[in-house]
Amino acid sequence: MVDNAGPDTGGEDAGPEPRPGSVRDMLAANLRRARTERGLSLSELSRRSRIGKATLSQLESGSGNPTIETVFSLSRALEVAISDLLDHDRPSGPTVVRAADVEVLRGAGVDLRPLRGIEAGDAIFEVYDQVVRAGARQDSLGHAGTEHTIVQAGRLGVRVDDRYLELGPGDYVAFDAARSHSYTALEGRVRSVLLLQYRSDQRLHSSASGAACLAGTAGRER
Repeated sequence: MVDNAGPDTGGEDAGPEPRPGSVRDMLAANLRRARTERGLSLSELSRRSRIGKATLSQLESGSGNPTIETVFSLSRALEVAISDLLDHDRPSGPTVVRAADVEVLRGAGVDLRPLRGIEAGDAIFEVYDQVVRAGARQDSLGHAGTEHTIVQAGRLGVRVDDRYLELGPGDYVAFDAARSHSYTALEGRVRSVLLLQYRSDQRLHSSASGAACLAGTAGRER
């Protein structure tokens, strides 16, 4: 996924109180942990992420309403996997993720549903259902990991630095997610599977083992 982070202009919109296990609830706890472990003040994290100090304070208290842009900016600034900011308790046995049970992260042009995290040796993969809205574009300054996208439906324009590609159903692209990149829906909305790949040393929860389920326990996004 991608973010179009720039200088913060006013913070996240406050929403209702976070539910246990919700994206906001998980982000609040994991953001505090990641920042503390790295010895960063709110002011320094604000400088690195280009997110206002007041917004960061809201996010850490669970009163903010995080967007795709915010989460990816924090991932880039803290150099951690997205799942380490949105992680929650790992289930045992088979994991079934129902579409209606996953909170949607929304960005300028993308709706992103985190489905599952997979640990395999020294690699960590995060699986997302990604929809680029019709006629929309999502820009990113770059973030940690390697990005893999498989188009399921529609035509997707992908720009990585100065290189431009067009993908159709069944097409696949991978690139270093630290590079600036963008996704554009060329003909109607585009549905794709997004996989983010990280090295194990980019994992905040280094003591965790087994596959991590990223899907939130809350219902539909309001």
